[in-house]
Amino acid sequence: MKRLPRIEQYGLIGDMQTSAHVCDDGSIDWLCLPRFDSSAPFAALLGTEKHGAWRLAPSAAYEGGAGATAERRYAGESLVLETVWTTSSGSAKVTDFMPPRDGAPQVIRIVEGVTGEVPVVSAMRPRPGYGSVSPWIHEVGGRMVAEAGADALWLDTCVQQTEKDGVIVSAFTIAAGQSVAFVLSWCPSHAVAPHVPDPEAALTETLTFWQHWTQQCAYDGPYREPVIRSLVALKAMTYGPSGGIVAAPTTSLPEEIGGGRNWDYRFTWLRDASTTLAALLGTGYRQEAQAWRRWLLRAVAGDPENLQIMYGITGERDLRERELAWLPGYEGSAPVRVGNGAADQLQLDVYGEVIEALYLAHQYGVSHCADTAVLHQRLIEHLARRWQEPDEGIWEIRGARRHFVHSKVMAWVAVERTISLAEAGALDMDVDALIELRETIHREVCAKGFDPVRNTFTQSYGSKELDAAALLIPRVGFLPPDDPRVIGTVDAVRRELSTPDGLVRRYPTIGDRTGMDGLTGDEGTFVLCSFWLVDALALTGRLDEAHALFERLLALRNDLGLLAEEYDPVQQRQLGNFPQAFSHMGLIQSARLLHLLSSRSAPCQGAVALVVPRPAPRWPRQTSNDLASQHA
Repeated sequence: MKRLPRIEQYGLIGDMQTSAHVCDDGSIDWLCLPRFDSSAPFAALLGTEKHGAWRLAPSAAYEGGAGATAERRYAGESLVLETVWTTSSGSAKVTDFMPPRDGAPQVIRIVEGVTGEVPVVSAMRPRPGYGSVSPWIHEVGGRMVAEAGADALWLDTCVQQTEKDGVIVSAFTIAAGQSVAFVLSWCPSHAVAPHVPDPEAALTETLTFWQHWTQQCAYDGPYREPVIRSLVALKAMTYGPSGGIVAAPTTSLPEEIGGGRNWDYRFTWLRDASTTLAALLGTGYRQEAQAWRRWLLRAVAGDPENLQIMYGITGERDLRERELAWLPGYEGSAPVRVGNGAADQLQLDVYGEVIEALYLAHQYGVSHCADTAVLHQRLIEHLARRWQEPDEGIWEIRGARRHFVHSKVMAWVAVERTISLAEAGALDMDVDALIELRETIHREVCAKGFDPVRNTFTQSYGSKELDAAALLIPRVGFLPPDDPRVIGTVDAVRRELSTPDGLVRRYPTIGDRTGMDGLTGDEGTFVLCSFWLVDALALTGRLDEAHALFERLLALRNDLGLLAEEYDPVQQRQLGNFPQAFSHMGLIQSARLLHLLSSRSAPCQGAVALVVPRPAPRWPRQTSNDLASQHA
């Protein structure tokens, strides 16, 4: 039987420099070494086992799976994955983790006998170069090593290992009370062999790391378990040495099964990283904000006029996109892409997200940085010159540029937050000029981006299409939540972009025809957009509906609490790159907002860790006739 695991069958382990995807059948099907954006020696996720995988499971699980069942969980609030296998002869636990590191990346897998005796098989098929290279596998001093070009993979264990047809195999029986550990280490092929750690000591240190990190969480409201699990996922997607945050640790998991909307997310988007930092700041994490601010200064360097919307995890600018023709793609969804051509796009909303993150850092007490203040000033000066241009927008369309409403709204956010910082003495800028610019942007968006007939903001100036990003208008303070235009927009998105269960699509697609985004094909509902609807419902006074939708979204998580980018409500499965920082950020922010708004009806117990932007200026109320006259 062909093996076709769903995306939600995977768990994540990682060391804040790279990560591995572990399927519920015990197979590691995706691992890039030594970094998130390196090539993968295990790429079965986008192909088959022949493209590289490492399976460790009872032998009964290999025989069609009927002879073994598995239950898994993370150990406490960590990223250490525990799987308990039950067979007819006994049970065994497999613990998978990657120790946080200063040196060589390592994947450690510990098999422990729980009851009876369980025959176990480890079968590792390394295929460097995203599954394109057959390595030289040989033994060195009793250790197995697979070498190919610049890469060497060392596999150490106390049980016998043999190589056959490019697969390193160990077959053994584990009895109750016994344990066998496997340690996979990467190093440059020209370097000395990596040190073999004590697996149990490494496990203790890894659990201690995560315990100490999660103890810093300041959030103590409802839904704390999913919030913590999402925070751990976000931390796992942070590249520790630089502070860069990847949008997701995978490439080319499809937005439509069998379709071509497959993109590489293993880079640092300014938008995604900024909003992720907002979630981390709001739950008590300052160190990550300081590290990201340093990353931003290095990445942008002295050239904010040529700001890219994404960079490599250490600030690289060259992210040229190419296709890997030898990989068939996840469930035949081709092409598989590495690199991302959207890096060269103009996305004006990015200025708003970056400046919002800098504003929140100031609000949460992150120490002032003079260099960041200079960068901030240059960014806003550049935005002031370009905000009236069309762009590719938040969704990175590959069609013609448009005047996207969300881009203009976020330009307003950039100016508004800059005014706040200048008035607080954190920036030395001409506030009067900024106020005039803020009012100009606001008037234009309300005049050109609003459809008075349908009482809704549209995707772009003059368009009929809607865009779920308009749900952010009350969240960022562009208009107050009780404004009729806001309520009308929320209702229109629910009517035209939402499923009956409240799952929201980003914007309309038209199947086999090329849509406004320059692409053919459809996609699933977008998880982040659905959390935006939670926020919009809550802000517009529909708190019970917001809570109900939030509960439905929590039910979309897999058994380990992880979310992909999208969800297919028809096939009831997760879609897109996994796990997705956007989705987990949305969960955290919605939980915090629901807690804030719910607590307002009762006495607050302590401070609520949520910075709410000051209300937007109360522009004169406009009727449909007033708005219509602006379009005459």
